[in-house]
Amino acid sequence: MLDDYATVRELIAHLSGSYRDQPSLEALAQKMRMSPEHLQRLFTRWAGLSPKAFIQALTLNHARTLLDENASVLDAALESGLSGPGRLHDLFVTHEGMPPGAYKMRGEGLQIAYGFHPSPFGLALLMVTEFGLCGLAFADPGEEAKALADMKSRWPYAQYTEDSARTAPAAAKIFAEPRFRPGEPLRVTFIGTDFEIRVWETLLKIPVGKASTYGAIAEHIGSPKAARAVGAAVGKNPLSFVVPCHRVVGSNGALTGYHWGLTRKRAILGWEAGAVMRN
Repeated sequence: MLDDYATVRELIAHLSGSYRDQPSLEALAQKMRMSPEHLQRLFTRWAGLSPKAFIQALTLNHARTLLDENASVLDAALESGLSGPGRLHDLFVTHEGMPPGAYKMRGEGLQIAYGFHPSPFGLALLMVTEFGLCGLAFADPGEEAKALADMKSRWPYAQYTEDSARTAPAAAKIFAEPRFRPGEPLRVTFIGTDFEIRVWETLLKIPVGKASTYGAIAEHIGSPKAARAVGAAVGKNPLSFVVPCHRVVGSNGALTGYHWGLTRKRAILGWEAGAVMRN
């Protein structure tokens, strides 16, 4: 799975910069050093779209952005009929904020178990407490220690134990679509300031295939002049993918930065677009 992800990740990064050239399947296969048939099967299995269809989607997104300055890239694509009334829905999530004292104490007294698991977007680092999932990050090969240090820095005084057996059920529920059950929600715990938690709760309301902006989120939480602060809170989201910070775009519809890499953000959005179209 990780090798497949690396191949598709590289191809998506290439297409994101070269789709205006409308490269052929043969040219893409030559670049990726595999047969056209193999590339077609791999990409279609992973994204739900052929490379050609993916290029067409990127092209249409770009055209719509130019025509509709006030529409996000993904909203414009949906309004163009790229997806039908799909049955895919977000993870059904129930959440609660950790008491403010726990955040102010930087996790002191908190027991956190962590584990690394394969995912469609590279190696995923999951962290859980007795209250539920509290962290989800991604790591490229060889950068596992860096990702772990990044997450630990958020709650430096917590007690950490590597325990993949405890984190495996959450990984299976998050990354295996057939396991989604509205009656069996994924339990998550937010550990942050009151402002950050309000921003993260708002992110949970952005549906699959839709997008929002920092300004729109600021308006939603009643702080219309706090777009910059919202951006900072989005960047500190500790529950990547589950809390969909990847669905936040710039005011002009452009894809902005992502803590775990802009290429990975494009990959997640491509995966979601393919999932919507499949359904």
